[in-house]
Parts: sequence; C-alpha cells; structure tokens
Amino acid sequence: MKIAIYGYGNLGRGVEAAVNNAYDMELVGIFTRRAPEEVKSVLGTPVYSAKDILDFKDKVDALIICGGSATDLPKMTPALAEHFNVIDSFDTHAKIGEHFENTDAAAKRGGKVAVISVGWDPGMFSLARIYSYCILPEGKSNTFWGRGVSQGHSDAIRRIEGVLDARQYTVPIEETLNKVRNGDTTDFTARELHKRECYVVAEEGADKARIEKEIKEMPNYFADYDTTVTFITAEEMKANHSALPHGGFVIRTGTTGSGEMKHSIEYSLKLDSNPEFTGSVLTAFARAAVKLNARGEMGCKTAFDIAPADLSPLSGEELRHTML
Repeated sequence: MKIAIYGYGNLGRGVEAAVNNAYDMELVGIFTRRAPEEVKSVLGTPVYSAKDILDFKDKVDALIICGGSATDLPKMTPALAEHFNVIDSFDTHAKIGEHFENTDAAAKRGGKVAVISVGWDPGMFSLARIYSYCILPEGKSNTFWGRGVSQGHSDAIRRIEGVLDARQYTVPIEETLNKVRNGDTTDFTARELHKRECYVVAEEGADKARIEKEIKEMPNYFADYDTTVTFITAEEMKANHSALPHGGFVIRTGTTGSGEMKHSIEYSLKLDSNPEFTGSVLTAFARAAVKLNARGEMGCKTAFDIAPADLSPLSGEELRHTML
C-alpha cells in the first residue's frame, strides 16, 4: 500500500515511524505547508509542497492527515477526501457529527473512503466504550485521560495570539477515579473528573492576562474544567516539557441478571509517546481504508465501522490461527 503524510509535526513523525515498520506499506512522501526544502524527515522520506498534493492522486492509496483539530482538520479532511482515501485524528468530540457529515459528502463525491477521529481517544477508547456497553448494558461508563500531554489541547492554546509554545496536561482527579473503580455510578461532571494544567511560553510583551482568560474560557477545551495557566520560558519548556507521554482508563461497571451480580471492565493505556502511538493507530486504520475502498465502499467511517480484521496485514486464516 502506498501511503502519504499530509502535515509533518510530532504526529506526522509518529506516522512516518509506523509506516516504516509496516511490511505491507510504502511511504510515498510527506506533504507540508512549509517550504519543502526547510523540512527534513527523520527517515529521509521525500518532502513535497502541500500545493502539489493533487499531482499524486494516482500514486497514493491512502493519505494520513496530521493536522490539528481546532482549525486544520475541519477544512483539510473534507477537501482532500474527494481525491484520496484519507484518515485523520479529529478529536473535538462535540463536533465529530458535523465533521463526519462534511467529510462523508466529499468522500462520496470522489468515490473514496475517509476514516475520521481515530487515535486512542477518539479511537481505541471509543471501541472500549462500545464493547463494554454492549456487554454490560445495565451500567455506567467513565473515561479518564492522563496524566499526560494532550496534543489537541496544546495546539489549541498555540493558536492564541501571543503564544509561542504550549503544553497542556490532562490530569484525572484521583478521588473520583477511586470512586469509579469501587463501583460508584454517580454522574460526575467534567470538572469532577479532570483538571487541566497549561504551561505557556508567551511572546515578549504579550498580554498574559488576556491569554490566560482566552484559555480558561475556550469552549470544548477548557471552559468546563478547573484550569491552571503557568507562564514559563522557552528554556523551561525545553528542559521540563519536551516529552509527550499520555494514557488513561475506560471503566465500565454494571450488573447482570437480577442486578445482584456486579462486574467491572477496565481498559487502560500508558503511552511513552502520544504522537507515536496515535500515528500507529492512524496507520492501522489507513490499511483498513484501502481495503474497504478496494471492495467498492465509499464515504466516511469511524472506528465503529471498521472490522478488526481490516486493521491487520494478516490474512483471515493467519488471524484465526494466531489470535482467535
């Protein structure tokens, strides 16, 4: 399968590494909005201008889009879905429905398959939620993220005027996590489940009070949480916040029969590198998109629509023999 990457930041580098490790894939190129001659890929992959992407329509089986959810993906994914099988990691949960509809229309116009909102959440955590709900319909699910760096939230902060760099850590509230593990089915608020810690490098002379206010009042990202904003230097950012770890838990507690038998399902992730893990998920779903389109399917899909076998390079016989 011939794969290309659109956008080359932390996530793009994660995808490059994942495709390089896939024996059934070949990386055709990286497409960037920056000057191509200024972008050096980690593995020596050819780099092209994003303006030339349509010249590769017949040379790419799947295009993995590595932009930010705040402003990039809502425009990029529908625009490219008409011409390529595309995959993205759009993670603004409140706007996934709208993003799906826009991308679905574009993909159907072009006879392509688009897979949106795949990573670890949405994506792998989404699958954990649906499987556990189907098994324990009488119950309650909770998702905890972190402690770790959210790429989407960090990117949203970096888009604020006067911000040079930012890291946002999502932190589960330990007391609530323990209550859920002990079977508490309370409808906890967002504020009771997590807090958000933001570390920001501001431009010299920037209005820090305005930046902090914009962060804390940002809908879909920070407005519903207790959020702290700490301004630091670029040197402090490099020394203390260069790594991109993350992880979390999906926990469902429920009952069966007459309600006397109690059960708990917990799915957890501990990630040394958020972008490398997310890049690996995107790469697996790119494989599925190519398979689906080869079978004549088109339109937009999510993780819920993809059979596990389509994520794997192994044959059905191999899967049944080694993993079933």
